[in-house]
Amino acid sequence: MSLFKARNWWSTVLGEKEEFDQGCLCLGDVDNTGNGQDKIIVGSFMGYLRIFNPHPVKTGDGAQAEDLLLEVHLRDPILQLEVGKFVSGTEMLHLAVLHSRKLCVYSVSGTLGNVEHGNQYQIKLMYEHNLQRTACNMTYGSFGGVKGRDLICIQSMDGMLMVFEQESYAFGRFLPGSLLPGPLAYSSRTDSFITVSSCRQVESYKYQVLAFATDADKRQETEQQKLGSGKRLTVDWTLNIGEQALDICIVSFNQSASSVFVLGERNFFCLKDNGQIRFMKKLDCSPSCFLPYCSVSEGTINTLIGNHNNMLHIYQDVTLKWATQLPHIPVAVRVGCVHDLKGVIVTLSDDGHLQCSYLGTDPSLFQAPKVESRELHYDELDIELKELQRIIKDVNKSQGIWPMTEREDDLKVSAMVSPNFDSVSQATDVAVGTDLVPSVTVKVTLQNRLALQKAKLSVYVQPPLVLTCDQFTFEFMAPEMNRTVSFSVYLKGSYTPPELEGNAVVSYSRPSDRNPDGIPRVIQCKFRLPLKLICLPGQPSKTASHKLTIDTNKSPVSLLSLFPGFAHQSEDDQVNVMGFRFLGGSRVTLLASKTSQRYRIQSEQFEDLWLITNELIIRLQEYFEKQGIKDFACSFSGSVPLQEYFELIDHHFELRINGEKLEELLSERAVQFRAIQRRLLTRFKDKTPAPLQHLDTLLDGTYKQVIALADAVEENQDNLFQSFTKLRSATHLVILLIGLWQKLSPDQVAILEAAFLPLQQDTQELGWEETVDAAISHLLKTCLSKSSKEQALSLSSQLNIPKDTSRLKKHIALLCDRLAKGGRLCLSTDAVAPQTMVMPGGCTTIPESDLEERSIEQDSTEPFTNHKHLIAETPMPDISPLQGVSE
Repeated sequence: MSLFKARNWWSTVLGEKEEFDQGCLCLGDVDNTGNGQDKIIVGSFMGYLRIFNPHPVKTGDGAQAEDLLLEVHLRDPILQLEVGKFVSGTEMLHLAVLHSRKLCVYSVSGTLGNVEHGNQYQIKLMYEHNLQRTACNMTYGSFGGVKGRDLICIQSMDGMLMVFEQESYAFGRFLPGSLLPGPLAYSSRTDSFITVSSCRQVESYKYQVLAFATDADKRQETEQQKLGSGKRLTVDWTLNIGEQALDICIVSFNQSASSVFVLGERNFFCLKDNGQIRFMKKLDCSPSCFLPYCSVSEGTINTLIGNHNNMLHIYQDVTLKWATQLPHIPVAVRVGCVHDLKGVIVTLSDDGHLQCSYLGTDPSLFQAPKVESRELHYDELDIELKELQRIIKDVNKSQGIWPMTEREDDLKVSAMVSPNFDSVSQATDVAVGTDLVPSVTVKVTLQNRLALQKAKLSVYVQPPLVLTCDQFTFEFMAPEMNRTVSFSVYLKGSYTPPELEGNAVVSYSRPSDRNPDGIPRVIQCKFRLPLKLICLPGQPSKTASHKLTIDTNKSPVSLLSLFPGFAHQSEDDQVNVMGFRFLGGSRVTLLASKTSQRYRIQSEQFEDLWLITNELIIRLQEYFEKQGIKDFACSFSGSVPLQEYFELIDHHFELRINGEKLEELLSERAVQFRAIQRRLLTRFKDKTPAPLQHLDTLLDGTYKQVIALADAVEENQDNLFQSFTKLRSATHLVILLIGLWQKLSPDQVAILEAAFLPLQQDTQELGWEETVDAAISHLLKTCLSKSSKEQALSLSSQLNIPKDTSRLKKHIALLCDRLAKGGRLCLSTDAVAPQTMVMPGGCTTIPESDLEERSIEQDSTEPFTNHKHLIAETPMPDISPLQGVSE
């Protein structure tokens, strides 16, 4: 139990499914007993009027039958209740009830009962006013300084103030510029009405100004002013508070000063009579109602503020004095004297929870029970500890092995790629050139054994490949039910994707006894797209800037059998050479040696070698598997082509730096543009026009610069995206060559891919260079470290864009050198591989001290970059540029 909960003195629940608002609660001696005891008067939007006089036997009792003095159904919704001197000829209190189209004034009287049922109460209608406009709220007071009676002012939904002098209608005035009605209050000291307009500013109107202003029977003020029928309605003062107001209340210190309290959506304000801010307080929670009242301390005011967190805060000016928890969200709060108990806080919720409470604390009577002492058997504890340690050790050994059988039985996902292109291509809005872009259909089938809920299929392919639809949702799947969806894939950009592999991921919920909503599960299925989707047969090229040679341990295979759809009919006899042309325009040539077990891939673009090289290795493996040969292997004995790889890295990094500079320049021009706008706005608002001094010309020039810079930023982002795609293709190729060069296992290749390809997207906040540098540095200081001293070095915890790429390139070269010396990749930090074995065709030693690096900085990467002379180092006499074709 919270120490600061509101102490419940009396409470009840009103009706069933009735609604209430801040005007539906009122306290007052409505039956004129004269003993100073307030009655609680509540009206609902259902039209029920209830009057309570609580007198519980003990604190916290619910409502008894005799607590309800009166309950009447008035049929019309009750918007607001007020108690005052509303009947002429008497100063007795009466009850004013505001309906949407009617104002009624009642007298409440009680008759002494002669039986045990007690007194009887009844209401009598004194008078009513039928309203021509829909009412919103009302206020009352001694308008114009009248004595002994209260006048009523009603605000309509269209912003008209209607003043009633008790039984008679006085006048009506439209507030200028009114759009939506706001809260309304009357200040008796200044004889003015205070409201908050839809412009979010507090406005004060003098009663005398309202009385002598133009009549508002018709809302045509300008025409009537021309005829001289009245004066224009002017505001006394305004204050912009910048937010919509929920309520207004006016509290007087004494006869010489009063304060206007305004409750906003995020702040509450205390204003002086002239509209100056006395103080304001920013609220932590969204408020629902408030009530200011005079404090016992001289010169201060207490304020009750209820919020939507079921809390009631008590402030003394801006200082929080008390916070108490309520069982409901209050929409109206009042303070009164009930049953000889002064200061009772009465709160009402929107669903009819009415509670009388007081502030205080209850001491906690909880005492912690004594813990039963028991003897400890240390031998049994040792046995239990050893058993737990054995279980933990077994779990660590089997880390990564997950029982997937049950999960796989729930749902099976399979993907099938159509062997033929779509008869009508689904490619739209492509930027490939003159080539006809084909599309291929992929079908994904979901087979479920159990009932599944909220299954969602998401499909992803590498850009610039795009899908006709990438999201599919199944709200419910019955048991033993198959669902098949189909979509098309096509190439949209003028460059090649880094991978032809797609991924279909299904997330679903499996209901269980413990969790009816379902346990979230995820299953995925990968599919491979055909090479012909992005590539066409092309003419082989005799010369190329970039060449790679892949060695195998089996006799060469005819390229026609490996790539049956990419041979020209006129060159069917030339089975050792084949040309490929990507839809973007670049060309790749594949040559097979007639005498040796080698294949050469050559192209003008380094990154274009990747897809053909990877496709060649995959098709060779599939070919020999069909032949029943299991010992087929590929290798790479040349130098790792790091120099061209570093050029792609530099180009990508240059685009990132250029993007940062363009964004900074665009931000500066935007600030300059806004500053010129402010200067021009000040000149235009000035009553005495001044020359513009070419500010308009400067504004136009700055606007053109902003548009040009925005176009440059978009163009740089497109170039950066293409560069990142090319960099990923080159990275795949380098990882493949390192794996073939050092004969790495699939697990070690996976570690390299995780280090070199950590991001699917490249952003200014987190880029490829700093992420890969951190990953490679971690590998060099853990599994590829030379000593425990290197393992003790700590890495930076923040990833920031580097100044240049020199450090990243040194770390990549050092990684290759460590692998060449026999280092092996692993995830365990305590396993340091011995580095005594040197592989053939490898790299020279990369010095690791700063002094050695400075001395041979330029020579450290030469063995990796001389791949243009690869043919000279590993001669292939029968396929020296296309000589083998003529044979």
